[in-house]
Amino acid sequence: MAKNSKKQLKYAFGRVSLKICSLIIKILPLRLVYAIAKFMGYIGYRIAGKQRKIALESLSYAFGNQKSIKERQHIAQECFINMAKSALELLYLMNKTSQVKERVFIKGRENLDQALAKGKGIIALTAHFGNFPLMLIRLAQEGYQVSGIMKPMHDEKIENYFYNRRKKMGIKTIYSQPRKECVDSTIANLRKNELVLIQVDQNFGAHGGIYVDFFGTKAATATGPVVFALRTKASIVPMFIKRNNDDTQDIIIEPAIGIKELDNQEETLLRNTQTFTEITEKYIKLYPAEWGWIHKRWKSKQEMPQIKTPHGVR
Repeated sequence: MAKNSKKQLKYAFGRVSLKICSLIIKILPLRLVYAIAKFMGYIGYRIAGKQRKIALESLSYAFGNQKSIKERQHIAQECFINMAKSALELLYLMNKTSQVKERVFIKGRENLDQALAKGKGIIALTAHFGNFPLMLIRLAQEGYQVSGIMKPMHDEKIENYFYNRRKKMGIKTIYSQPRKECVDSTIANLRKNELVLIQVDQNFGAHGGIYVDFFGTKAATATGPVVFALRTKASIVPMFIKRNNDDTQDIIIEPAIGIKELDNQEETLLRNTQTFTEITEKYIKLYPAEWGWIHKRWKSKQEMPQIKTPHGVR
């Protein structure tokens, strides 16, 4: 079978699976959805050998001897379970959006409102952490004008499905490619005093990122939030969503962070990107099972020249 035919078959299978899963989830009580997701995550951890290996390697990078092998294995398994819960939960709540307010609570909303009052837009600094799409849904329900920078899915038809669902829920999509369109749309939305969610936790070596410390190891990191803030004077507001023991969730919104402008652009980018990365690291340390450990965060650390860290920057 030709490579393209295999790909199309894979996409078709994915679309059918999504449709069947969505139909089944509609008629199930949410507690059963969570039970199924927990079982799926538990099984997935055991059969997805490649992803399990990446997760354990990433945990070793991050925590080393600070956590035992058994502790790292437990976090990895909980990560798989949380990913399964987030996926099924999202399909369920997209069809029953009235329940989102009952299950997702906002803490620190005053920080967001104070930053919006400046009229320069909000860069919502976050990560692939918890069920972050729910954060956008919940904020849109409160009347905030929100958008997210997203990488499109490989299957255009599935991507269109989720694009239309986001649009229906009041969420704008900014695609990460083409680059110029992404930059122009982000700046335009910020200048309309809207909220743009940007995730800063992915490997960015192939796209011109810079090296900063992440869990004590240099990692290629995007500078977008700093660049956008400098160009638009938008406020940088850290916000993360984390799951509670009863599967309700809290959106935690911190006070806005000011950009520190130093003597040259290189130092400004480095110092502020390091600060933002440390915020992400703080939340991962607090709630380690919420982060996507199956991503190769440190993969490209040798692919570009390192920028020397100025004295005193950690």
